Parts: sequence; structure tokens; C-alpha cells
Amino acid sequence: MQKFPITAEGLAKLQEELRYLRSEERPAVIRAIAEARAHGDLSENAEYHAARERQSFIEGRIAELEAIIPASEVIDTSKFTGDQVRFGARVTVVDEETEEERTYRIVGQYEADMKTGSISVSSPLAKALMGKRVGDLVEVPTPGGSRAYEITGVAFQ
Repeated sequence: MQKFPITAEGLAKLQEELRYLRSEERPAVIRAIAEARAHGDLSENAEYHAARERQSFIEGRIAELEAIIPASEVIDTSKFTGDQVRFGARVTVVDEETEEERTYRIVGQYEADMKTGSISVSSPLAKALMGKRVGDLVEVPTPGGSRAYEITGVAFQ
């Protein structure tokens, strides 16, 4: 079985999502289906079809989480130190073209979220950063052409 790297926080979020789906969402959608059935003709019942669609999504996500969680390998990033980029690092980079500074955290593929600045270890940016140190320049291939970044900080929390 292939193992997927994940932070302890990422695994906790996935476990909480699974608990929530099983204990709250699943029962709620079952109640919604039963209520919609009570309204009669199912062929023209939009509420019933919407509830069934929601149930399908919930069951699919539960199955996905049940496969991901056991295959996850927690990487304890609290013991990492230094200025070399590794899994779990918060990396501050400056875009050489725009001078824009951004901070990213390198995490597992199932916990990546650009809204929070978490990027997947398998993303092109993370792959380019891995193993580099503060002061290094990295070239990252993008659809619009290659981008250059300077690493200005590496932290582990």
C-alpha cells in the first residue's frame, strides 16, 4: 500500500471531517430523503433528487477518507530545524520579477489549500524548493513560462 505524507494537523482535520460526515451529515441526508419520500411522487420530486445527490457525494467522500486516512504517514515536523526546505517547512520566497513576497507551507497532497498558503509536496513549486536553502534561487516551470524565486526564509512550527 502506498503511503502519503501528512502533517499531524492535516490528519486531524481529515479525521474530524470523516467523523462529521458519519455522525452529522449522513444522518441529516437520510432524514431529508425520508422527508422528501413522504411528499409523494419521486419522479418529479426535486427535493428527493437533491437529497440523493447529496447522499452520493457524502458517501463518496466518506469512502475516499476511509482510504486516505489509513494510508497516511504522519511526518513529525516539530523536530525539524535549520534553513533547508523539507516537508512541513514554512518557506518565504520573493518573486524575482514582481518582488512580491509570499509564504507557503509544504504539506501532503490531501491537506494542500492555497487559501491558507499550504501547497502540496508534489506541486511544481514545492518540488523546486525541496532541499534548497535560504538565499538560493529556484526556477519553477509554469504554464506562462518559468518563474524565478529567491528563498528568504525557512521555518518549522
